Amino acid sequence: SVPRCYLNKQLATMRVMKGDPAELSCTVSKDNVTGTWFKDGLKLTSMDGVVFEKNGLVHKLIINKVGDIHAGKYRFEGGDVKTEASIFVEDPPQVDKVLLKNLSSVPTVAKAGEGLKLRIPFEGRGPIRATWLKDRMELGDDTRIRVDKTDTCTTLSISSCDRRDCGDYKVRLKNDSGVLEINLKLEVIDKPQPPAGPIKIVESSADNITIQWKPPKDDGGKPVQRYLVERQQVGRNDWETLGETPRSCTSFTTSKVEEEMSYYFRVRAINAEGVSDVLESGEVKAAGKASPGAPDPPEIISASRDTITISWKAPRKTGTSQIMGYIVQKRKKGTVTWLPVTNVPVKDKKLKVTSLKKGVQYEFRVAAVNAAGTGQPSDPSEPSFARDPSKSPGQVQDLKVSSSDSTSVTLTWNKPEVQDGNDVKGYEVEMRPCNSLSWTKCFTLPAESTSCRVQGLQATQKLFLRVRALSDSGPGEAAELEACAGAAAAVVSPRLLIDDTVKSFLVIKAGNPIRVKIPFEGSPEPVVTWLKDGLSLPSRAAVNTEDGSTQLLLRAAQFSDSGTYTVELGNGLGKKETFSFQVQITDIPQPPGAIRLEENVPNTVTVTWDPSASEQWEKNLYYTVLKRESQKGLWHVLGDLIYNNKFTFTKVVPGRDYYFRVLAKNDLGASDPSETVQPWRIWKTKAEYQVKAPKYRAVNQNQPPRFLVPLKPHVVVMGSECHMSCAVGGHPPPKITWYKDGRDLSRDPNYFCTNDFGVCSLVLLGVTKQDEGEYMVEASNEVGHAFSKAFIAIRGNS
Repeated sequence: SVPRCYLNKQLATMRVMKGDPAELSCTVSKDNVTGTWFKDGLKLTSMDGVVFEKNGLVHKLIINKVGDIHAGKYRFEGGDVKTEASIFVEDPPQVDKVLLKNLSSVPTVAKAGEGLKLRIPFEGRGPIRATWLKDRMELGDDTRIRVDKTDTCTTLSISSCDRRDCGDYKVRLKNDSGVLEINLKLEVIDKPQPPAGPIKIVESSADNITIQWKPPKDDGGKPVQRYLVERQQVGRNDWETLGETPRSCTSFTTSKVEEEMSYYFRVRAINAEGVSDVLESGEVKAAGKASPGAPDPPEIISASRDTITISWKAPRKTGTSQIMGYIVQKRKKGTVTWLPVTNVPVKDKKLKVTSLKKGVQYEFRVAAVNAAGTGQPSDPSEPSFARDPSKSPGQVQDLKVSSSDSTSVTLTWNKPEVQDGNDVKGYEVEMRPCNSLSWTKCFTLPAESTSCRVQGLQATQKLFLRVRALSDSGPGEAAELEACAGAAAAVVSPRLLIDDTVKSFLVIKAGNPIRVKIPFEGSPEPVVTWLKDGLSLPSRAAVNTEDGSTQLLLRAAQFSDSGTYTVELGNGLGKKETFSFQVQITDIPQPPGAIRLEENVPNTVTVTWDPSASEQWEKNLYYTVLKRESQKGLWHVLGDLIYNNKFTFTKVVPGRDYYFRVLAKNDLGASDPSETVQPWRIWKTKAEYQVKAPKYRAVNQNQPPRFLVPLKPHVVVMGSECHMSCAVGGHPPPKITWYKDGRDLSRDPNYFCTNDFGVCSLVLLGVTKQDEGEYMVEASNEVGHAFSKAFIAIRGNS
């Protein structure tokens, strides 16, 4: 009879990038086979870009440039053989290589205040998702920034650039064939910030003044080229340019000074984009050649209704000649103008200042005089009232806001307690905004008035108010509202500002913190209440509510923290809003309990085990059962995703030793194993056989190994499982050995190998980047050997 034709090499499934060539080939055992090719069940006679070749035993289908139309399942038939494989066309996102190189290597530069549009066209199989990220945070639309996408391009638009937009950007293009990430840098250039202050006076003499400053904290993206120094004489309006310094010099000395004259200085930084705002100094006085130094501030000795007595000490630096006396000056508190107290220097270091206005607060300063002139003045004294030493009136009682509307606030108070017959003559009401330290007088009221209305306010304006009683001995101590009182704001219903960052279900690993922050709005300020399962929070929980947001924090989660948490807003006017979310505390499971083995049905083994202690808190816990047939053999998975505590293994071979292992698993990982220590064995039953010698000579059926189904390449996502399979024929049954990059895997516990009647499998659990490489399976018997190879590629899980 004519020998049958069989396959020496089958077609292999392949993944091809769009535009690349592809080739399907198979090898048959006979040269006279005429083959026919099919695609998706239809016979191929001709196809654009497809060539059919036959070279001896090899039949090929060649595609010069793969397109979408070439994707599908191909089949070759010829004689007695048939084999099929698939071509998958990959078309990941792509960007023009020149544009990609320019974006990645050359920073994009924009000027502050100008608009910017970054447009990136792309190609690839749709749909393509385009995402823009800055400093690893995804960009969304706001008042300045907009992200647009069409089927062929994505655009980032910034209406008005500023220095905050500088940084590293990433454009991520993703479809079902892959991901393309483009890294680019944006630089926004602007004029520099002012030089860093304060201006330091390094030297101040009768001949010159030297000032010093620090470079600006932000040079605007362009290096500072130079600094511009200007000066103004105290009492004049015009500024005089003194000169410039190079960028490396942050000090300046001017010799154009007059003895005892005071000046102001200011400095600007200059770069290629413009001139910064100014850094201005305080008043700087050119010293006299031998004038005295400044004394310490004067001290208040006593006061009456129109006099205040002060004293002072001589300065530490007296100059080159003896001190001849002191110039004494006064000013009302809150003013800037100093007035002389006497026409000639005072020789003593004590003075009674007369002709003062009753009830007014004064400050004093002194300057020493010698033959060279008048020295630097002292710092001001503590302010003091010109009044008799009798007691001032007490503080007004029960100051409060009785009512308010959108433009006014009404205050009420009670009279102070009477002290030593010091009757109240009236009241003084003052106010100041929350962002200011200066008080402004609003009213002076008669003694009969114990209320006033502050008008002319703007809606939502906040301010501080204080009231003091007045008497013949002067004003009393002011009473100030405990909190900012302001014009009534419009009522805004309490509302929780829930967005995508606030999840309705949280899974937290035990020991990790629980931190939930929820913004809200409302006027008046809402009252925030947190509950767990409808009850108060545990004592370990911390709640922080400020600046329009409330945060729940438990620093180390426990299993008892699982439950429903509720945050409630209320404004005291009957308006409420609530939000609830679930928290599930979990952890890597604890191991299962003891394992028990029973033969309930002949030639089977039923594996039962005590449940893991984690079942009481883990709802998604399941078990995996593994077995091996020797103490040092490889573990093989028998059953996975088992949600009870029992599993029956039916393929028990009598006479073999079996060891079993059980793992508890959840979303976080697997527990330590629980294992059997003693082997399980079903003993063989002895049977009697009668053997009769054959009357004929048997045909030698030995055949060398051959692969009926070869290994195929795999592309696997990191962390998932990978199963590689092939089918092997031959007699006697071949011995199977697996290799990775030439290394024998027989004793590696990370790989599970099976051989069921010629169907050989290799299982990789939870693949990592180290599992990538070339795998080979070798089949050998006494007649010969054969092998098949394939490559595993690992892809990230993004």
